[in-house]
Amino acid sequence: MIHFHILTLFPEMFTSPFEEGVIGRAQKNGTVKLSFYNIRDYAEGPHKSVDDYPYGGGSGMLMMYKPISIALNAVESVIGEAVADRVILMSPQGKLLTQAMVQDLADSQNIVLISGRYEGVDNRVAEHLVSDEISIGDYVVTGGELPAMVLIDAVSRYVPAVLGSTQSAADDSHSQGLLEYPQYTRPSIIDGYSVPSVLLSGNHAEIEQWRRIQALHRTRQMRPDLLSND
Repeated sequence: MIHFHILTLFPEMFTSPFEEGVIGRAQKNGTVKLSFYNIRDYAEGPHKSVDDYPYGGGSGMLMMYKPISIALNAVESVIGEAVADRVILMSPQGKLLTQAMVQDLADSQNIVLISGRYEGVDNRVAEHLVSDEISIGDYVVTGGELPAMVLIDAVSRYVPAVLGSTQSAADDSHSQGLLEYPQYTRPSIIDGYSVPSVLLSGNHAEIEQWRRIQALHRTRQMRPDLLSND
């Protein structure tokens, strides 16, 4: 079982996406657990402020260090004697999330995810409170909630018993450093388009060879950068 602890200003954003499908079932059978901590609940003062102006000027507001620090203490009290395996700040400055990172994170029991907002987060959070900064791509979205959802979904697929078949994750694009081979289903001919004959042959050795060649071809055509990383 893997337990995600999500620090966010908008916990309600996570409700609908994770009530359905694979993650919804995983929560019901106890293989994945999600706990939410509204960062504003840990803010001090009558107005429960979680943001302030950046030193040195600049546009926008920054999320403050203290509410996040107090929220992390609340996570520690929930975990008890256990220790959070990773405390991750979802950030456009972070390392790009890869399949290898996803598989590594799936071995964790407790993962804390901090979802930033506004112009960003006081850098002392990244310097002193987290183990990782992770980005889901070279672009910026309005907050860390959607990136956190992507990470949760990707990591959960590698937790035992979450998917119906462990082979499903093993065959995914990027799992072997390549994009996945093309796949087809019934009927074998539709609108004049045929399924490759090798897939109908019943010769499993030839099928595996065809799939490997197609995966290499697709990767070379669409993501040659993956091959250059070898």
